Amino acid sequence: MLACITLERLEGQGKMIRAFIFDLDGTLLDSEIIWVNVVKKALTIKGCVITDADALKLVYGISWSDIYEKVEEMFPGVYSGIQEMQAVTEGLYCDLTKTTDIRIMSSVDLLKRLSKKYPIAIVSGSTREVIEKSIDLMDIRTNVKFLLGSEDYSPGKPDPACFLLAARKFGVPPDNCLVFEDSAAGVNGAKAAGMTCIALHRPGCPMQKVHAADEVLNDLSDFVPEKYGIN
Repeated sequence: MLACITLERLEGQGKMIRAFIFDLDGTLLDSEIIWVNVVKKALTIKGCVITDADALKLVYGISWSDIYEKVEEMFPGVYSGIQEMQAVTEGLYCDLTKTTDIRIMSSVDLLKRLSKKYPIAIVSGSTREVIEKSIDLMDIRTNVKFLLGSEDYSPGKPDPACFLLAARKFGVPPDNCLVFEDSAAGVNGAKAAGMTCIALHRPGCPMQKVHAADEVLNDLSDFVPEKYGIN
């Protein structure tokens, strides 16, 4: 089991956490690897050859707009535009998730508990349409103050733009925000924004370089708010 790490960097700093940001894919939903497979299939049906490793690197923790930009670099003109590829990938995603419960319930439960006292945002590289459907799937619409999807910011993670925008929408300084992420891109973006970041690394998921996080957990049910002065 991965141990909780680097909590000492927070000691004595007096950070006051006033708002929480949750990533979506891989953090609230067990969907990150599904998107990897979906993008690979969307390219394969067009005759493109891409390895599992390259598909993982292309998709994991990356915003949809940045994924499409990279696809265009690798396979110019394979899709006529981002909307065409988005329609294909979202169709494949819906087919793959129709009969499977992809909610990570311990993460969803934590979000609901924290929302009783603190504002919550979902900041994801997925499109707003996908996030909206996911919010309904998890039954957390009343728990979430706002969402940011790939259409709302640029560039994507690991750039801190999305997290800084979230802090502005909360109306709090970045160092008063705590982020839950699962990818290296997300962790690095959160830390670049000056935020506290908890990395989720679930057993069996692809290993990500999340050593920059303030803490690494195998399950968000292990999150101890008191360590961060949260009650």
